[in-house]
Amino acid sequence: MASKDGRGPSIWDVFVQKPGIIPNNATGEVSVDQYHRYKEDVDLMVKLNFDAYRFSISWSRIFPDGVGKVNWKGVAYYDRLINYLLKKGITPYANLYHYDLPEALDKQYGGLLNRKVVDAYADFADFCFKMFGDRVKNWMTFNEPGVVADLGYDNGFFAPGRCSNPYGKTGSCTEGDSTREPYIVTHNLILCHAAAVQRYREKYQATQKGRIGILLDFIWYEPLTNSKADLQAAQRSREFHVGWYLHPLVYGEYPKSMQEIVGDRLPKFTESEMKMVKGSIDFVGINQYTTKYASHPKIIRKIGDYESDWHAQLSYFRNGVPIGPRAHSDWLYMVPWGLYKALTYIKESYGNPTVILSENGMDDPGNVTLSQGLHDTTRVGFYKSYIHQLKKAIDEGANVIGYFAWSLVDNFEWRSGYTSRFGLVYVDYKDLKRYPKMSAYWFRDMLRRKNNN
Repeated sequence: MASKDGRGPSIWDVFVQKPGIIPNNATGEVSVDQYHRYKEDVDLMVKLNFDAYRFSISWSRIFPDGVGKVNWKGVAYYDRLINYLLKKGITPYANLYHYDLPEALDKQYGGLLNRKVVDAYADFADFCFKMFGDRVKNWMTFNEPGVVADLGYDNGFFAPGRCSNPYGKTGSCTEGDSTREPYIVTHNLILCHAAAVQRYREKYQATQKGRIGILLDFIWYEPLTNSKADLQAAQRSREFHVGWYLHPLVYGEYPKSMQEIVGDRLPKFTESEMKMVKGSIDFVGINQYTTKYASHPKIIRKIGDYESDWHAQLSYFRNGVPIGPRAHSDWLYMVPWGLYKALTYIKESYGNPTVILSENGMDDPGNVTLSQGLHDTTRVGFYKSYIHQLKKAIDEGANVIGYFAWSLVDNFEWRSGYTSRFGLVYVDYKDLKRYPKMSAYWFRDMLRRKNNN
C-alpha cells in the first residue's frame, strides 16, 4: 500500500498521476499489496526453497519529507518484514533506493540535481543502518542509478520526466536539459552512494559485520561487425553504460571515452571526493537481461544528449534477424550468451570484483489468463539457459556469489504498469491471490537437488 501508515509521496507517485503515462492510467498504490501480505510471500519463498530476498526500503516511508521527522509506522513495517524473513531462514538483502526519491526533496531544491541531496541521502542510509543493521548484513545503495539519470533526465520516460527537445521519448519536453542533467544526476548519485558507504564503514561495519554495494543494469553490447569502428562503438557503449558508475567506483574517475566526448559537461570529482568514491563497493550487483548490437553511427552530433554521446548505433537486429527470441517487452530479447560476456567483461575490466547477479528474468503479457500464465515454459527455458551461462562464467573464474530472479511475483512494472508479468508467481489482480507458475516449481526442484547435494 503506497501511501499507507504515513508514507510520503515519491516522484513516481506524482509521475503516475499524469493521464496517459501508465497503460489504463494504473498506479502503484496497491500493486500486489506486499505491505499486508508479506508473510504469505515469505512463506512462498520457503516452499520454493529460496534462501534470500532482495527488497527495497522506501525513503519516503521512513522520512515522509525526505529529511526530518521519522515515520515510525514505516520503521515498524520493515522490522516486521526483516524479522519474519529471518524467522523463516531467508537472508534479507536491503536496497535503499529504487527510483523513488521523496517528492518533497524534488520540490524543495530539485532533488537529484542538487548537491544537497548527498547529505539527505547519507542521513537516510545512516538511519537504516542504525535501525536494521543488527539483522541486515547485505546493503545496496541504489538500484539501476543509470536508469534514473538516463530515463529520468535525458529522454524523460521515467520520473521526474525531465528532458529537452528533441530528445524526449514521449512527446514535447517542457523542462530539463538532456545534454547536461543526466551527468549532474549521476555525479550526485555516485556521491550519495560513496557518502553512505563512508558512514557504514566508519560507524557500523566493524560491529554489524555486513557488506555494502550498488546494483547496476548492464546490457551486453556486441559489435555488429568485426570492423574496427564497430568494435570501438561496442566498447564505448559498455563504458557509457556500466562504466559510467563502475569506473569511478573502482578507479576513481569516469572512463576516458566519456571524458573525451562529454568534455566540460561531465562533472569532475575533487581529490577528496575521488578518495571517497574509489573502492566504495564491497560487491557490485548486476541486473542483466538482454544484449544489443552496437555499430558506428552514420551521424555524430557535436553536442548531444547522454544517449547520442555514446557515438553508437544500437539495434536488436543484424541483417533483419533478431539477436534472440523476444519476450513480451520490446526491449527484452533473450540472449543467454550475453550474460556470460557481461560477467566476463566485468571480471577482466574491473579486477574481478565480488558480483551478485541481482536481477535476471523475462516477462509475459499482462493479459495472459491464469492457466496460460501458469504454463510458462518459455520462462523455464530462459532460466535454464541463462543459469547455464552464469555457471560457465563462474567456472572460468568470475567471482559471482549470488543470484536473484526478477521477480518473485508479478507486479507493477513502472511505465508498463500491469501489462507485463515477470513473476515466478502469478498474481490475480482482482483478488491478489498468488499462484506459483511452472517456473517457480522448476526453481524449487533445482534448489532441492542443490541442497541435497
